[in-house]
Amino acid sequence: MLAYPRIDPVIFTLGPLAVRWYGLAYLAAFATAWFLGARRADRRDSPFSREQFQEILALGMLGAVLGARLGYVLFYKPMEYLTNPSEILALWHGGMSFHGGLLGAICAVWWLCRKFRVDLLRALDFFAPLTPPGLFFGRLGNFINAELWGRPTDAPWGMIFPGGGPLPRHPSQLYEAGLEGLLLFIILWRFSSRERARGSASGLFALLYGSFRLLVEAFREPDRHLGFILGDFVTMGMLLSLPMILAGLLLLRLPRKEAAPGAQTRLTGRQPGRKAGTARGKRG
Repeated sequence: MLAYPRIDPVIFTLGPLAVRWYGLAYLAAFATAWFLGARRADRRDSPFSREQFQEILALGMLGAVLGARLGYVLFYKPMEYLTNPSEILALWHGGMSFHGGLLGAICAVWWLCRKFRVDLLRALDFFAPLTPPGLFFGRLGNFINAELWGRPTDAPWGMIFPGGGPLPRHPSQLYEAGLEGLLLFIILWRFSSRERARGSASGLFALLYGSFRLLVEAFREPDRHLGFILGDFVTMGMLLSLPMILAGLLLLRLPRKEAAPGAQTRLTGRQPGRKAGTARGKRG
């Protein structure tokens, strides 16, 4: 058994303001996405300019936070928040859903894609490899908060979590950080290193994330207030991941007619033979 490293969730306080590791995880996710996305925005096959990317990223992060909170409210505790709606805004009490955050981010990206006249699938393909690092930092935040721990285990790496009872448990937060964060990032970053068919990177993200989450849910303790949704095995996380797997397979298998190399103008607004900076100034 491994000893759980008791890390104070609060880094430091400034009067009534408490700076927490979980909040820092969101900042790290935003900073990493900005750094990696700025590099991708300079590529020839980027669907938008660096300035457009920064605007989409800012609104996308806002959509992700709002969607994550509303997703938790709707998917996990609808009746509790219906009777006490003021708690919906109490983010410091915890409760965020990745699946809701993903839907919120997609809605924000879709709205700005209409404004910039950018193909939505191209935009989602662009953001697909930028998402796993945020998942990595978020799961580390869950680990520091000693929340979302796994089921009891006799494995030598089991840990006794505060609030998790006397039995060693799977550190499922670290499983998710490794699979949904590091491994998924490596696969998608390499996959996206050259031009792919529209929707391919998005489909691969949805398929792999859903599969990894489905796998880890087998080791993760279900939410206490929900328990198992079906039988003694199926959890809410599993049910929410199945549509992602189906959507990923659909995006990867549906035939798509690709534009010829000289027809990138229809997708990105660039004119063949012109420098990327000149073409980008005309978008918008």
